Amino acid sequence: MPELPEVETIVRGLSPDLPGRTIEAVRVLRPDVLRQPPRAFSAELTGRTFDSVSRRGKNIVARLKGDTVLVVNLGMTGRLLLLPEKGPETTHPAVRFTLDTGRQLVFDDVRRFGVLEVLSVSEWTTRSRRLGPEPLSPTYTARTLSAGLTESVSPIRSWLLDQRRLVGVGNIYANEALHVAGIHPRRPAKSITGGEARGLHRALRRTLRQAIANRGTTLRDYRDATGVPGENAAALRVYGRAGNPCPRCSTMIERIVFGNRSAFLCPECQPYDPGEQPSGEQP
Repeated sequence: MPELPEVETIVRGLSPDLPGRTIEAVRVLRPDVLRQPPRAFSAELTGRTFDSVSRRGKNIVARLKGDTVLVVNLGMTGRLLLLPEKGPETTHPAVRFTLDTGRQLVFDDVRRFGVLEVLSVSEWTTRSRRLGPEPLSPTYTARTLSAGLTESVSPIRSWLLDQRRLVGVGNIYANEALHVAGIHPRRPAKSITGGEARGLHRALRRTLRQAIANRGTTLRDYRDATGVPGENAAALRVYGRAGNPCPRCSTMIERIVFGNRSAFLCPECQPYDPGEQPSGEQP
């Protein structure tokens, strides 16, 4: 599933060209990606002009003139592509927006787990408030992270994936940040010490910023707004690298499964004994 860096890359690709453009026509090819009837969806958007494009967690948020917000969640395999006027056809188009320039904005999704929805500004504001803080926000400090961790006995990897606690982080970057911070993904969140929380805060921000600089991670389906793969896969330290040497100590990376998802770690750099209290903690 595309995570914060992939969605941010798409938003940055759309932002120079989409604001000021008017939607002249909407063609829904796969209604199952919509949260409302196709006719209502099309009627809400036809004739509307894009005002801005931004990101909230893993969501692309396009504000249009008037009381209208188009929210796009890419799901697992979704792509949002801004094609030239005579651009190539996409392989699995679900919704096509024809713009006043003749270009097309296409939501393409192989597995169709993505979702498009039209909301009012107040509806989107209410939903946004239910989401956790942005990890790259200047107001999201190590102290904020540490305070949140003390409230939960969930494994730290699961805690990081909970979009009510922290938005935008998925399995790839949770695994990567935990390796950088030297924390085992099964450690209970409340066992993370203050010092470890500071290290994890730095690791999260560093990992996400690096991935954004590399235009996201393409393992299979992800593409940016122009259809180009991201370049961050080569920078991954542990995710998907089971059986390869750890870049820090050369111990073989291991894969474990919990919470119905794979986790990747270095057993040397990220040790964990469930019966042992972490350093600095009292039983």
